[in-house]
Amino acid sequence: MLNVEEIIERLQKLSYEEALAYWIASEGEEAEFYRKLAERAKNLGLPESLVETFLKLSRDSEKHAQELTRQFRASFGREPLTKLPPIEVLPVLDRFERADQVREVLEAAMESELIAMNAYKALAEKVEDERLRELYLTLAEVEKGHYEALKREYERLGD
Repeated sequence: MLNVEEIIERLQKLSYEEALAYWIASEGEEAEFYRKLAERAKNLGLPESLVETFLKLSRDSEKHAQELTRQFRASFGREPLTKLPPIEVLPVLDRFERADQVREVLEAAMESELIAMNAYKALAEKVEDERLRELYLTLAEVEKGHYEALKREYERLGD
């Protein structure tokens, strides 16, 4: 599991432009991750609400990436690029091969979202640039929403 302090150290050095490019890439990766989880859940015959939650998270992430890309192009006149890997997406998809692993996958995805949320909150407290602070607070709220959606599905599975 990623260490939150390492994540904060790496992201704390980014400019607003770099942080925005990072967020765009992260949202794109997250969209693909949740799309694949939805496919696996559907193929395994898991509850439709779980498939729909994964699809909604994928669509939300894709929408965020598109909106942020437009903002980035308008602000900086170029395509966003980043070399940092996203912290939200964990390599849990490969472990999701059977229906009895869905709880484990949801736990790992929830943990990933919490790590990201906490990292962004900590970054918001550490940076001096007000635009970066707002960006990180917004990111923290997005990740909190993802966590809550996953948690609802996790609780439904317990019923």
